[in-house]
Amino acid sequence: MPVFEIRDRFYLDGAPFQIISGSIHYFRVPPEYWDDRLKKLKAMGCNTVETYVPWNLHEPRRGEFCFDGGLDVGAFLRLAQANGLYAIVRPSPYICAEWEFGGLPPWLLEGEDVPLRTHEGPFLELVASYYRALFPRLVPFQIDRGGPVLLMQVENEFGAWGADDPEYLAALAGLMRDNGATVPFITSDNLENKSLSRGSCPGALATINFGSGAAEKLEVLRPYAKGGPLMVTEFWVGWFDAWGDGEHHRTGPEGVVRDLEQILDRGSVNFYMFHGGTSFGWMNGANDYERLTPDVTSYDYDAPLSEDGRPTEKYFAIQGLLERRSPGSTGPLPAPLPRRAYGELRCRGRADLFSSLGRLGRAVEREEPCSMERLGQGYGYILYRAHIPAGRPGGALSFTRAADRVQGFWNGRPAFTRFDRELASPVPLELDGQGGVLDLLAENLGRVNYGRKMGGQRKGIDGPVLLDGEELRGWECLPLPLDDLSGLDFSRQGPAAAPAFYRFALEADRPADTFLDLAGWGKGMVFVNGRALGRFWDKGPQQRLYLPAPWLREGENEIILFETEGRAGGAIALLDGPDLGPEK
Repeated sequence: MPVFEIRDRFYLDGAPFQIISGSIHYFRVPPEYWDDRLKKLKAMGCNTVETYVPWNLHEPRRGEFCFDGGLDVGAFLRLAQANGLYAIVRPSPYICAEWEFGGLPPWLLEGEDVPLRTHEGPFLELVASYYRALFPRLVPFQIDRGGPVLLMQVENEFGAWGADDPEYLAALAGLMRDNGATVPFITSDNLENKSLSRGSCPGALATINFGSGAAEKLEVLRPYAKGGPLMVTEFWVGWFDAWGDGEHHRTGPEGVVRDLEQILDRGSVNFYMFHGGTSFGWMNGANDYERLTPDVTSYDYDAPLSEDGRPTEKYFAIQGLLERRSPGSTGPLPAPLPRRAYGELRCRGRADLFSSLGRLGRAVEREEPCSMERLGQGYGYILYRAHIPAGRPGGALSFTRAADRVQGFWNGRPAFTRFDRELASPVPLELDGQGGVLDLLAENLGRVNYGRKMGGQRKGIDGPVLLDGEELRGWECLPLPLDDLSGLDFSRQGPAAAPAFYRFALEADRPADTFLDLAGWGKGMVFVNGRALGRFWDKGPQQRLYLPAPWLREGENEIILFETEGRAGGAIALLDGPDLGPEK
């Protein structure tokens, strides 16, 4: 069997080997398109593909595992090998990746607080259970067993977590070895917060992540590599977008090519991302520094291969450099996948949220509101309802603990919307004195995926709600994961300003990639043939959602928009391109 070693350089069967890799997250790409994306990676001149492994998708409920369909990581690795590519797998429980909760499953937050990414408490026991299910899907694909996997990562940017916990890193490495990992290990860290020293692990090669300044930063890495090869595990060739950014992050290829030459003169590289893909459904992450910044649905990342698999100017610039350095390393591109503009679709029916509650789930009674996670819910929305008796004049509504975004409705009509830090301040609430129903609609906008704020990511309202300092008791808590919309009655109109579901029908004689334009719509989620496609929000910068052909079928397709702001455009349009904006 082949042998891959880490000495002063990487060696494959005794010969020096330079890794030229690109990131493709199998879970961000329809499995029908894996082969297309891998062929384009090979054609650019890469010899390796890298992927994370998302714990939250593979163990959506504690003890229940999923490795089929688009989550068949073994099938992805098999296809990579068939395309002449080696692989790097990063199976650490935490992946960051601008992914919901950094890949950690939300059921970690159901009960008592579980300290994250530490050897203390039950965290490692839960990881061990997950690894026992995961590693049998990875072990057969290691290079020394005839597969494509050269390297595995122990943990991801652990140094930036800010904890000195070598016992945790050693325990993770031990779990991997105990479960059959035999290939060499790496760690990867950026330069913030003494990350390289905190994130390094005995027995694993330290590697680095950055986006520019290659020559200087590789010299910083050198002593941590301890005589081993220098490798950039994440060469950030683009960047991601968050809701509210003024424009898409877009740059030309000149700086990428300049830094890439410096990297290749000194060591190995993995392009992060080669192809970003899409954070379908509810899976976008968020950052939280001075304010909460949830990421958009698209993970285009301004990568060499666009969200829908189109080579960009950056792709061809990198391909040209790799061909000059190693003639014959690049190849022809496969035929482009078809795009199609299906045109405008008019709304065929509306179902307002409040009239539809009984068709969407069952409420749980609590004396005070509790978070999504405590009710066994991971993603989506949750509605809290309280009945206010007549004679209550209203005044100031206060939350002891609330997350992300809450919309208030009094007797079905909008009363307020509060986002992020605004939830810490009292909200003026005018009541009419006649009594009625107070509804609070809370949304999980995406759990934080990086930094210490990950420790407090319960979503919704998790504690008493006060009206003029007096606690409101007796709540109905209704989880709204919106994973089954089949029972909706689209003849239920309700108030125009209320949250509502809007139904559209697309007749597709031949399914093709398309882009759903949401001009004129406010905020919400799109569902296609029963599956959550992604979020939309008129604050931008993303205004079109990529809708891949495998999500469509010949004949009629159902598209449902759940819109929460009362800003409905009346129509949607399916166009043949994205809305990326100009490069800088």
